Amino acid sequence: MAEPIINLTDAAADRVRTLMEKADEGASGVRVGLSTRGCSGLSYVVEYAKEAKQFEEVIEDKGVRVFVDPAATMFLIGATMDYREGKFESGFVFENPNAKGTCGCGESFHV
Repeated sequence: MAEPIINLTDAAADRVRTLMEKADEGASGVRVGLSTRGCSGLSYVVEYAKEAKQFEEVIEDKGVRVFVDPAATMFLIGATMDYREGKFESGFVFENPNAKGTCGCGESFHV
């Protein structure tokens, strides 16, 4: 079996599970994609997903489902999705081997 596009840490899977418990009816997982914004050009987007889009990769791992937007696939291959909580912020964090650099605030990256 091939490696998944994105690997999930236990913390990321736990957070997705918590989000799914609070989600509106019909959500079956979260979708990971990219948008063009920020200082470096690309930023990660995580949103609720009801079903897979055409050509979308579906990762089922640790009891959760993550959909990878097909337009983001080539930028996310081999990335690790984590969830971290700090004193002033919390959120999903991506360790992406494809990123060649990030902006100073860490909100965006470029390849």
